[in-house]
Amino acid sequence: MSNISGAFEKGKAFIPFITCGDPDLETTAAVVREAVKNGADLIELGIPFSDPTAEGPVIQGANIRALAGGVTTDKIFDLVRELRTDVKIPLVFMTYANVVFSYGAEKFISTCRDIGIDGIILPDLPYEERDEFEPVCQKYGIALIPLIAPTSKNRIAMIAKAAEGFIYVVSSLGVTGERKEITTDIGSIVKVIRENTSLPCAVGFGISTPEQAKKMSALSDGAIVGSAIIKIIEKYGKDAAPYVGEYVRSMKQAM
Repeated sequence: MSNISGAFEKGKAFIPFITCGDPDLETTAAVVREAVKNGADLIELGIPFSDPTAEGPVIQGANIRALAGGVTTDKIFDLVRELRTDVKIPLVFMTYANVVFSYGAEKFISTCRDIGIDGIILPDLPYEERDEFEPVCQKYGIALIPLIAPTSKNRIAMIAKAAEGFIYVVSSLGVTGERKEITTDIGSIVKVIRENTSLPCAVGFGISTPEQAKKMSALSDGAIVGSAIIKIIEKYGKDAAPYVGEYVRSMKQAM
């Protein structure tokens, strides 16, 4: 848990999302290291799933490519073991409840602890059903990171009070993907969060430009970017790492 808080201690946190195994795990490792070198404070590693309900077309495509390439949860665990030989910043998994459930929650979460994962984000896990995984996460010291959306309204305080790690503030209704403009009143959501927890919160969904990252991180403790990074990886394939590094650097500087 304390490792996650460290991501927010040096100012605004920039958090890239990377789908593991797109186009292959060697590229994922290279991209992660370039992101770290260029200022990423915490990295979300996506474990591909066949029905990623929170994702727009860009990240759906990354899931399809990774699964077609033969990626498995065990191979991703091995990737993290290898990354942890030199990557020191917090790493969290973002995946879906079925991935954890079908692997076996205790086995999945205990392995997360053993390999150096700090938290997990399950966007299809409602607050009311967190007891399915939360006790096991607490047993092994893995933060079960909640999402708060524009529709959370009178549930924001309740979710914030029970949160661990950090809070993922969903900027917009719908699925992940770049947006020209973010119109949600993020400030009012963050105000309620701050009244109920001292945990940091970071805004994701729809952020792609340095200007958006600067604006969203000014209202919160950090910015999360996925689709814009996946687009770079889709464009450059196995040569994507330096281009992702350049993008991360520009976003971090803007913040």
